[in-house]
Amino acid sequence: MNPHAKLIFTLSLLLGTTITISSNHWMMAWTGLEINTLAIIPLISKSHHPRAIEASIKYFLVQAAASTLVLFSSMINAWSTGQWDITQLTHPTACLLLTTAIAMKLGLVPFHFWFPEVLQGSSLTTALLLSTAMKFPPITILYLTSHSLDPTLLTTMAIASTALGGWMGLNQTQIRKIMAFSSISHLGWMTIIILYNPKLTLMTFYLYSVMTATVFLTLNTTKTTKMSTMMTSWTKTPMLNATLMLTLLSLAGLPPLTGFLPKWLIIQELTKQEMTPAATIITMLSLLGLFFYLRLAYYSTITLPPNSTNHMKQWHNNKPTGTSIAILTSLSISLLPLSPMILTTI
Repeated sequence: MNPHAKLIFTLSLLLGTTITISSNHWMMAWTGLEINTLAIIPLISKSHHPRAIEASIKYFLVQAAASTLVLFSSMINAWSTGQWDITQLTHPTACLLLTTAIAMKLGLVPFHFWFPEVLQGSSLTTALLLSTAMKFPPITILYLTSHSLDPTLLTTMAIASTALGGWMGLNQTQIRKIMAFSSISHLGWMTIIILYNPKLTLMTFYLYSVMTATVFLTLNTTKTTKMSTMMTSWTKTPMLNATLMLTLLSLAGLPPLTGFLPKWLIIQELTKQEMTPAATIITMLSLLGLFFYLRLAYYSTITLPPNSTNHMKQWHNNKPTGTSIAILTSLSISLLPLSPMILTTI
């Protein structure tokens, strides 16, 4: 892709995100979402592979439908209350439509079908953008409107997302699809707590973004997209694969690592809100996710392929690893001891 075109699309992504997260008016938020959608589509389809074209069309159709619902929801609310302010969403139908629209934007169950397919059709760097940066504006709208939305509906969608994200990830061999189902599962954790402690949702999203960025950038360095190549990639960069294993275990939420912090705080908050059954269910369902993270961790570092692979022999790579991966890996693994300081910010 032309560097100038890539620069324009990247700046448009930044502009769209900034407009949405800083707006009070529904029309401005909608405009930002549209700019974002139009800027990411060329990045998805840049390889001109039939699967990439299919992914970009699916993405466009879903996002266009979600944007229409956002507009429809805001107009119904403005019609009945005379308010265009995002925080003044009071009409029940408008609230329901907005919940549907945000679920489509984020890929929450039952509107999750597009997300694994689009991620599989994209390059690793575009998949990283779709999993992190493109989720930020809808999460912000959810944060601003959370007090108006139906608690039962959000809790049901959150538990269903965690269940499906864990269940569907079990049988995958393509790493991008596993990361897509991991994203759906994590969004379930973010959604269940947004009514009771919205700042905790944002903190969970930030930590999830850091860990996912680490995984995708590491995979991009070793050029790994499926399990079979992951098995042989340790010969290229043994140290990077060792840190990838720790990052994957952090995404799973194992205690000494960063990923344990948001899950611990969410379970604590749900118990305070007398939602112990929901906390128990969502914790048990995260064990499904733990299984496929352990599988990925096992493939990345611990095991050797039992049979000869069809891939070209991968030689040890002495190129220095990027500073960004080093910083992100450190954050992904070692933030738990800093949790008292992090808690003072939320």
